[in-house]
Amino acid sequence: MPTSEPMQKVAALADLEEARPRRVKLADTPILLIRTGNTVHAYSADCPHAGAPLEEGAVCHGRLICPWHKATFEIDSGALVEPPALLPLTRYPVKIDGGDVFVSAEPAVDAADGVIEAQHAATQRSDAARPAKTATPRIFAIVGAGAAGTAACAALREFGYRERIVLIDDDAHAPYDRTVLSKFVPSGEMKIDAVPPLLPDGFFEQHQIERVHAHATRLDAQRREIEFDGKPLLRYDAALIATGGTPKMPPLRGSEDPALNERLLLLRNRADAARLAELAAQAKHVVVLGGGFIGLEVAASLRKRKLRVTVVSPTEVPFEKQFGAELGRIFMKLHEENGTTFRMRTQIEGVEAGKPLRARLSGGDKLDCDFIVAGTGVAPATDFVTGVAHNDDGGLNVDATMRVADNLYAAGDVAAFPYGDNRRVRIEHWRVAQQLGRAAARAMAGAGDGEALVPFFWTDHFDRNFNYLGHPQSWDETVMTGSPDTYEFVALLCKHGFVAGALGCAATLNSRVWPKRCASRLGAMRRDG
Repeated sequence: MPTSEPMQKVAALADLEEARPRRVKLADTPILLIRTGNTVHAYSADCPHAGAPLEEGAVCHGRLICPWHKATFEIDSGALVEPPALLPLTRYPVKIDGGDVFVSAEPAVDAADGVIEAQHAATQRSDAARPAKTATPRIFAIVGAGAAGTAACAALREFGYRERIVLIDDDAHAPYDRTVLSKFVPSGEMKIDAVPPLLPDGFFEQHQIERVHAHATRLDAQRREIEFDGKPLLRYDAALIATGGTPKMPPLRGSEDPALNERLLLLRNRADAARLAELAAQAKHVVVLGGGFIGLEVAASLRKRKLRVTVVSPTEVPFEKQFGAELGRIFMKLHEENGTTFRMRTQIEGVEAGKPLRARLSGGDKLDCDFIVAGTGVAPATDFVTGVAHNDDGGLNVDATMRVADNLYAAGDVAAFPYGDNRRVRIEHWRVAQQLGRAAARAMAGAGDGEALVPFFWTDHFDRNFNYLGHPQSWDETVMTGSPDTYEFVALLCKHGFVAGALGCAATLNSRVWPKRCASRLGAMRRDG
C-alpha cells in the first residue's frame, strides 16, 4: 500500500516471538507488532478505550485481548470484536525484506475511501458493501446516549449504515464513561471535568450523527414516532431504546424532609457524581446503603479519602445474590481489611435531618453520618415507551437480535434477552450494555450474525480488579483455584458439573486470557475437564 513516509526497520523477524505482542517506537509513534507465522501486523499500541498497553495483552484464537478491560480485536485486520473499545486499532503498513521488518509511521489508508482506517472501521468497507444513499434517507433513532446507545452509534457506521442517525439524550454532555463515577470521582482521584468521553472529540460530526439534547416523553411503537419536551416530533424508520435504568431510593421514613434533599444521594450521571465528590470533600462519615456493585465501589472509593464508611445491607454478605456467600465473604474481608464497616442483615428504616444526619436501623440502632449514598438497584427507564408489552419490572423482552417488535430494538439495562438455556435475563452492567448495543446495531444495519454473547464485566475494590464471566442464576458448586486469602484466584460456578460462570481476581492465572478461554467453555466444560 503506497505511503508518503519511508518505511523504517523496527525489528528482525527472527527476534519476534509467535503471538507475543511487542511495542516499538517509530519516530514518536508507539507501534504494536504481532507475528503470526511469517506475517507481521502493526497496529496502534494502546487500547482505544482507556489507553491500556496492548503488548501486555494476550493473543488467543486469532484475536488480541486488551489486558485491562478485555476489549478484543482481530489480529489480521485490527477490527473491533468486543467492547469496551468502540473503535478499531490503527493499522500501519508492514514489509518484510531480507529477514527484517519495516513499518511506516503513517497509518494505512483505504484506497476506496481515501480516509484513515483508524478513524472508523466503516472506512475499511468498499462502497459496494454499503447501502446506497436515497433521496429520502432512512432515520435510525437511538434514545439514550449511555453505554448501549453510544456503542450502537459507532457500530451502525462500522456495519455500513450510511443514512441518518439521531442520538437522543437528556444529558447535555457528549457520551462519557460512567464507570469512573463510582470508582475514581468519589475518591478525588479524578475531577468531574476529566471524566473521559466514550468516543473521540469530533466523532459525531465526522460521521454525521445528529445529537439531540432532549427528554423523550413518548415513543409510539405503532406509529414510529418520538415526542419530546420542547422539540418537534421525530418520525423514525427504526429505533433503539437504550435509556438505561433509573436508580431507586428505598422508602425511608422522614426522607420527605426538604432539609435532606442534598444528603440522600443516588448515582447515575456526572451531576450526581460531582455532588457526591463535593460532599465527600467535607465529610467524616458516610453511610452506603446496599451491598452490590455501585455501593461497594463507592465505599472503596470513599475509603481512599480516609472517610469512615459504613455499608448497610439486608444480606448476610456483599454480592450474596450475584456470587453467593462464599465469594461474597472474600469481598467483605477485603473491605474490612481496608477499614470499611459493615452492618449486615439490617436496613435503614428512617432518617432524621440535622448535623449529623441520623439513620435509624431496623434493629433499633442509630447511625450518625454526614450523608447517605444509595446503591440499591435501578428500574428500567421505559415509562415513555408505548405500543409494546412491558415486563413487571419495566424491562422489554427482546430476541437474540435485540428486536422488541418490528423496527424497534432495545439494549442495555432495559433489555431482557435470551441467554444460556434461552431464559431471558436483564443484566445491569456497563460492558454488557455495550455488547447488546452492538448486537442491536448489527441487526438494524442488516449486517448478519455476530459473536455469541457471553456477559463479562469487571469491578474494582482497593486496587484489586475482579473479572466476572457468564451470568448464572443458580449453581450447585463453587470450584476454587488459587488463593482467595491473597485475592489471587479463579472461582468456577458450576451446575451439574458444567461451568456456568467464573469470577477471578485479575492479578492471577494469566488474567489477560482466562476470560476468553472460559467463554469458549461455558456450558460445555465439566469442572474436572
